[in-house]
Amino acid sequence: MKLIHTADWHLGKLVQGVYMTEDQAFILDQFVETVEKESPDAVIIAGDLYDRAVPPVEAVDLLDRTLDRIINQLGIPVLAIAGNHDSPGRLHFGSRLMKENGYHIIGQLSENRKPIILSDEFGEVHFHLNPYADPSVVKTLFQEEDIRNHQDANAFLVNRIKENMDPAARHVYVGHAFVTPFGETEENTSDSERPLSIGGAEHVDAHLFKDFHYTALGHLHQAHHVLEEKIRYSGSILKYSLSEEHHKKGYLVVELDEKGEIQVEKKFLIPKREIRSLKRKMEDIYKQPRSEDYVFVQLLDELPVLSPMEKVRSIFPNAMHVERIRTTTGANNHTENQAPKTSLSEMELFDAFYQEVTEKGASEEINQIMNELFQEIQDAASERKASR
Repeated sequence: MKLIHTADWHLGKLVQGVYMTEDQAFILDQFVETVEKESPDAVIIAGDLYDRAVPPVEAVDLLDRTLDRIINQLGIPVLAIAGNHDSPGRLHFGSRLMKENGYHIIGQLSENRKPIILSDEFGEVHFHLNPYADPSVVKTLFQEEDIRNHQDANAFLVNRIKENMDPAARHVYVGHAFVTPFGETEENTSDSERPLSIGGAEHVDAHLFKDFHYTALGHLHQAHHVLEEKIRYSGSILKYSLSEEHHKKGYLVVELDEKGEIQVEKKFLIPKREIRSLKRKMEDIYKQPRSEDYVFVQLLDELPVLSPMEKVRSIFPNAMHVERIRTTTGANNHTENQAPKTSLSEMELFDAFYQEVTEKGASEEINQIMNELFQEIQDAASERKASR
């Protein structure tokens, strides 16, 4: 059986105040085209279809169009779960009706869930869909007082599945959690990943999933496997923060043979615009080729730059952030974003500023006035110091 594993679409995402809907529509058009070429038996979306509980209308419409093309036009079933960014109730609404058409969405946990069963020439494959659920939700729903954290909650849910697993079938688990090899603490793979727990343990032990032939995970935005090749994150479909600059975005194509052995291939998606960083002087920015990319610029100019965003956007119209890197260098250290030390005098700094604003040098009269002003400031500072 061939499966496509994707996750973390985050439709309706805002990055630096910019809605990413146009970029998401572009990447999902590409995704649907590749789904048509791959012709899988099912598409798995492991949570975070939306970026917020109440997504904008454009995001809802984009998801509707995308699912319509995959399910109704291509005839390929979609198996999806809610992530921690989604509204479980909103996603779960109409799930029984949509199931008849091949859209299997589990937004909310329930006590009597059964696996979704698909078949190929080798028999049945059972898909166990566990949406993201806060430990308190699991504790209340199942009246289990011992559930205190994400490890406890996931262990309880997985063990319920294992109690009823058909040994003759192959089994695929779909979940949304922060899974590490032994449940140990690890850093997020992206700044745009919302913490699953505030002040508590959010990490889950990968050993819980060893009995499944494949585990399709969502939440972490960088594609990777955990503990074993068969326990995997597909990663997000787009870069959603500068911390993801070096991620390679795409989806996973998973081949499941008659014995449940897997082969996984990472396929890449090409975005309309990249998110990337630049660290240059302003004069070097002007030498860059014009680009529509979302750039985060760090200016290395020693002197202040007037209207830096306006100037950067003459080359990078979609620039998202511009800052001036200020460095202080000591004998044994180097720090950024502090007041710069410079060898230029006050008059040299003023002259550079004047030329930046007027595009010509200051007259002798202006220079004389500024010289007198700087001297007055220096004398006043000396008097204050002497009076202490």
